[in-house]
Amino acid sequence: MSSALQAVQVVKAFLEASMAPDPVRAAKLMSESVRITFTGKRVMATVHGVTEFNASRYRWVKKQLGDFDWMEKSPGHVVVYCTGTLYGEWPDGRHFSGNRYLDRYEVIDGQIVKMDVWNDSAEWILTPELNEA
Repeated sequence: MSSALQAVQVVKAFLEASMAPDPVRAAKLMSESVRITFTGKRVMATVHGVTEFNASRYRWVKKQLGDFDWMEKSPGHVVVYCTGTLYGEWPDGRHFSGNRYLDRYEVIDGQIVKMDVWNDSAEWILTPELNEA
């Protein structure tokens, strides 16, 4: 299997573990020195920080996985992009869906070394009627 296809499989396995949620399994797919940056420049040291952040923002959240695109940055260093939508419940119990996301991962030697996350949640929290459009 090419390093690019292996990297996509690592990201898919990470996303499956994250949505379970199983942060322990997800963490095994990340380098100990992983750099995670979430929407709003929120830097997190571990996948456990992602779980804690999501617990403060959503009652629950899942991803409807969309496309995976990738490119080899250098031999053995692959960048994987994943797009799709989020669905779930806000803390007040309102359901939402269709919340766009874009994730960017860098994978080296079968481990995620960098993760960047963007989504529409902040805009939807500030302007709830966007969720209804």
